[in-house]
Amino acid sequence: MRAQAKKTEAAEVVDTRTRIVRATALFLQRQGYEGTSIKRIGAEAGVTPGSVYHFFPGGKEQLAAEALRYGAEEFTELLRSGLDSTPDPADAVAACALLLADSLRESEWTDGCPVAAAALETIGASPEIQRASDESLQHWQNLLANKLTAGGIAEAAARALACTIISTMEGAELLCRVSATDQPLRTAAEHLAQLVRLQERSADPE
Repeated sequence: MRAQAKKTEAAEVVDTRTRIVRATALFLQRQGYEGTSIKRIGAEAGVTPGSVYHFFPGGKEQLAAEALRYGAEEFTELLRSGLDSTPDPADAVAACALLLADSLRESEWTDGCPVAAAALETIGASPEIQRASDESLQHWQNLLANKLTAGGIAEAAARALACTIISTMEGAELLCRVSATDQPLRTAAEHLAQLVRLQERSADPE
């Protein structure tokens, strides 16, 4: 009985912490760091501000860094879904951009990159948040680079191309949100696929 009670209590603690992180990730994605307050996070998660500080004694900065990693993992899953959808690297990259377009449209243009807004606001002011953002961006590039090298593109070229892909998708996503249309990402999907195929042909000795 006591063991079961302890398990239940531990599960509730984990669930509360997760709700706080999830709420923070959503606010950071939609409103950025400065537009996100502990009070609003607590209200969204159904806890008091004191509870937020209990789980995150480092305050908003500590919480934001963890929330960025949480949100980045969701974007990682989107990338994995696109990359695993086909063995062809060019089509896989296009699939990633199209999945992002679909996700953005379904959110009515509110749920963009999970790290961009907070990262831009805190450059030079929060090493912890900058580190979390950089880790996420590097991880996404690594996923893409691995897919490209598996398709026969040399490692150095694959890494450079992965950087270009992420940069293009980030820019196209911003255009989509501003114009409230998914066309920029759909155009990016087409041209990124062409870029990958061009790189594949240049890597082919024949």
